[in-house]
Amino acid sequence: MMNRRQILATGAACVALAAPIPATAAEKLSLGEISRYLNGITTASGDFTQINDDGTVSKGRVIIKRPGRVRFEYAPPDRTLVVSDGSTVGVIDGKSNEPPQGFPLNRTPLSIILARNVDLTRARMVTGHRVDGAKTIVQAQDPAHPEYGNIELVFTGSPVELRQWIINDGDGARTTVVLGGLRKGGNFSNDKFVIPGLKPGAARDR
Repeated sequence: MMNRRQILATGAACVALAAPIPATAAEKLSLGEISRYLNGITTASGDFTQINDDGTVSKGRVIIKRPGRVRFEYAPPDRTLVVSDGSTVGVIDGKSNEPPQGFPLNRTPLSIILARNVDLTRARMVTGHRVDGAKTIVQAQDPAHPEYGNIELVFTGSPVELRQWIINDGDGARTTVVLGGLRKGGNFSNDKFVIPGLKPGAARDR
C-alpha cells in the first residue's frame, strides 16, 4: 500500500525505461515555451515505472486528461490504482479491503502541471531554471503554499517533450519520475477518472 507521503508527493509518480535522453548540449527552453507545451496537452498516455524515496519500484500505465485528471494503473503484483478526478486524489489498494484514501489534488505538487492554465512565468512559482546538456530543468512550486513541496520538471527540445519529473514533498521525501514516451492524444471518457468506492467529502488534508 502506498503511504500518505507517497500519495501527496505524486498523486503517483512514474519512471519508465524510456529512450535515453541525448547528451548533446542544447539551448535552454524558455518558461513560455514550456508553459505552452504543457497547456497543449489535453490527453496523453504512456507506460511508467515508479521509484519511491525508499527505493521501491513499481510499473504501470498513466493516463492524463487535463485539467486535473490523471489515472495511474499499477501492474501486478502491486495492483494499486491512483486516480485524480479533478479535485481529489484517490488511492485504491487492490490487495486490501480498506476503503480508498482521498487527498486534495491542490495539496500535491503534481497539480502544477495538471492546472487548467499552466503559467510558469507566474511570480515565485519557478525557483530553478537551468540547462544540463540536452535537458532543460525547471523547479516549480505553488507560490501561495511552498510548504506543499515542489516538482522538478525535465524537458528536451526539438520538439519540446516532458521526459522526467522529481517530486520533493513537504515532508522531505523525494520521488523520481522518468516518462517512457508520453503519447499525446487519445479519447478517454471521464468515467476513467472516477474514484471507485470513495465517498463524497472523504478527502482529507495531509
